[in-house]
Amino acid sequence: MIERMVVRLVALLLCATPLAGQTAKEAPQGGFEVGDQILLEVEGDTQFTRAFSVGPGPALTLPVIGAIPLSGVRRADVEPYLSQQLGRYVKNPVVHAKVMVRLGVLGEVEHPGFYTVFSGAVVSDALMAAGGPTKDANFTGAKIERDGKGLYVGTGFQDAFTRGLTIDVMGLRTGDRIVVPRRNDTERTVRIVGILVSIPIAILGIRQLTR
Repeated sequence: MIERMVVRLVALLLCATPLAGQTAKEAPQGGFEVGDQILLEVEGDTQFTRAFSVGPGPALTLPVIGAIPLSGVRRADVEPYLSQQLGRYVKNPVVHAKVMVRLGVLGEVEHPGFYTVFSGAVVSDALMAAGGPTKDANFTGAKIERDGKGLYVGTGFQDAFTRGLTIDVMGLRTGDRIVVPRRNDTERTVRIVGILVSIPIAILGIRQLTR
């Protein structure tokens, strides 16, 4: 019985991870950045049905119509906004619009690089676009950074991942990077050794309690 308790104790200690960072909070849903894309579909009108890149302004430049300003427009509101704008040129348009952002997925993933994902996607979708973490990935150390500064680090990233927060809810934008570090085998070995050294002490304490 004592041995089984010790084995369970070791398993729990190995699975435990140090707390770092903060619990993820929902960021203000973002506006548009240059480099974002809008997958636009206007039913019955092929010239407006494709992916368009957001340009300086920010603005969306459409054939014939020209530039439509996006300053102050939330990504979540882009569909009704474009419906209103296109309604000035097209009679009763039926508009579908989805925002896409280009994120870096780097480090210990199967295919590191930059990927365009829907703003309504969750972080795991971006990771899977890059083939998912490798066998050497230290997923608990993963983070999201912008311009070299951490946005979601430690438990902040883990919380966002487990809660299934979307790219838009997290306030991510084109150019942000998801970084998955490599597992440090030396640190893991030292940790395991420390646990094993503590086992005899734990056994002694349990035996004393059972006398």
